[in-house]
Amino acid sequence: MRRWVGSLPMAPKSDDRCISCGKRKGRRTCPALTGLICPRCCGTKRLHEIACPSDCTYLTTAQQHPPALVQRRHEREARFLVPLIRDLSERQYRLFLFVQGVIARHRPEALQRLTDLDVADAVHALAATLETERRGIIYEHSASSLPAQRLEQGLKAAIEAQRKNGPTSLDLDFVTVLHRTERACRDAGAALGGGDDAYLHLILDGILRSIAEHAVESKPVGQQQDSTIAGNAPSSESSAPPSNTAKGLIVP
Repeated sequence: MRRWVGSLPMAPKSDDRCISCGKRKGRRTCPALTGLICPRCCGTKRLHEIACPSDCTYLTTAQQHPPALVQRRHEREARFLVPLIRDLSERQYRLFLFVQGVIARHRPEALQRLTDLDVADAVHALAATLETERRGIIYEHSASSLPAQRLEQGLKAAIEAQRKNGPTSLDLDFVTVLHRTERACRDAGAALGGGDDAYLHLILDGILRSIAEHAVESKPVGQQQDSTIAGNAPSSESSAPPSNTAKGLIVP
């Protein structure tokens, strides 16, 4: 039986055709699509159009041995990120990743594109609100653009949930992290290229993506049991991000 697309007949799809494009020969078994997929679709649609499981051998191989172009991009991203996080405490570092994860999961309203400057505007306003509150004044600062305002509200709700379970010192850490995020958003375009969404690209598709998503899914920071969060004086070992996580940002 022949299928038609417009006025042209389309050849029947054979069993060995790529399950994604239906044009090229499927040479790899795709666990997400449960069929054969061609190398081109596997490489270009991986984690973008295809929800690849973490145990996919092709995904694992690509992450462990990325192409030279991707490797150079990751190195550039790491050089940009390391100075931003180097002097953060362990708790601030986790909060930094938590904030990036919230931003990455935010979905703007239809026809309202979010840019790095919108993100910078949102985190600046939220930091100002927290700083004003610490001085005993209740005043809610607001971002200027509508996309930034919507992101600000989403961040505020996520941060409030963390503050309920944490010590009062958590507020100051959030202020530090929000200001650091603002700086990153304003500097990313020049440092990384990619236009007015360079930082968003970094957390949506760059080296921050997986660890930021994990930070949102993990146990709330205020409920984690360590010396810093419990309100005790941090040790010298907790004055910097955990070494195993920091290595995830530094591409050798």
